[in-house]
Amino acid sequence: MAPTPVGPKDGIAWVTGASSGIGRALALKLAAQGFTVVASARSADDLTALEAEAQSAGTRIVPAVLDVTDRAAAQDLIAAIEARHGPIALAVLNAGIYLPVDGLAPDIGRFTKSFAVNLDGTVNCLAPLIERMVARRRGQIAIVSSVAGYSGLPTSAAYGATKAGLTNLAESLKFDLDRADVLIQIVHPGFVETPATAKNPFPMPCLVPVETAAARIATGLASGRFEITFPRRFTYVLKLLRMLPYGLYFPLVARATGWRGKRP
Repeated sequence: MAPTPVGPKDGIAWVTGASSGIGRALALKLAAQGFTVVASARSADDLTALEAEAQSAGTRIVPAVLDVTDRAAAQDLIAAIEARHGPIALAVLNAGIYLPVDGLAPDIGRFTKSFAVNLDGTVNCLAPLIERMVARRRGQIAIVSSVAGYSGLPTSAAYGATKAGLTNLAESLKFDLDRADVLIQIVHPGFVETPATAKNPFPMPCLVPVETAAARIATGLASGRFEITFPRRFTYVLKLLRMLPYGLYFPLVARATGWRGKRP
């Protein structure tokens, strides 16, 4: 049998990157569903505000400051969470950054930082979680990627590379985790109204409010399906685009994003 989704009776939920955007909204959504949620981010002030908002709604969110690029800190925090609050049944690894890259003057530092947070940071949390969940033969992990990982997009040379890596990571792990009764999922949001997307210098079709995104992810988590993607009218177009030969793909995307004819 395939692994099944967890619920509040199985343990707590842990959400990384919870200080703003999708992570914050999803933490509140999961708390409303009955989970005790541990919310992690680098900003203690933002987490304290999130905790207060949950309390005012009669739910529980526990703040836990973490820089996901610190491997030892991630391992120690996971151990501390489980010692204090019980097993992590559901983990949503959402921490990430978007640093746009000018392809004509690429900043190596933006690549390095993107890889450290989005890829290494995810693995720093993922590896100790897998060890514990496999030992229990129960658990659910969702990795938040992006449709930018489907194929190359303007300004996304660093960000898109990390998201493509996360998608491949989840796909590869699924073969083994299925055998250990640990459910792994990948989340491919389209454009969501967050501080990150506010930096995009191109049109963002089908832009989704962050509360809608959190609701879609929560529904997808409960479904147990491997890929959670939305809005489908947009993300499925991108799926089709990546199947085109490059001779068609590049002109179509350049026109759609306003990059065609853009002068250096």
